[in-house]
Amino acid sequence: MHYVYVLACADETLYTGYTTDVARRVAEHDAGEGAKYTRGRTPVELVHVESFDTRSAAMSREHEIKQLSRPQKERLIAESDQPTLDG
Repeated sequence: MHYVYVLACADETLYTGYTTDVARRVAEHDAGEGAKYTRGRTPVELVHVESFDTRSAAMSREHEIKQLSRPQKERLIAESDQPTLDG
């Protein structure tokens, strides 16, 4: 499976990314080993996850979410089920 996720950073910004292992990736972000953007913005909190069968579909969705405005991202998060690291 392929996943697109949104993190809430300690500085109240939102970060969107792609992974095949959400738990591992969130741990990497928290350890300062994730994306350059999230370094120094820890701790992070997983606030949204979507799953896809193909990498291509996930990457397309990641791009779509990154194009959303902050209020649109907040609406997406509010309307989604609370994410869990075990799927």
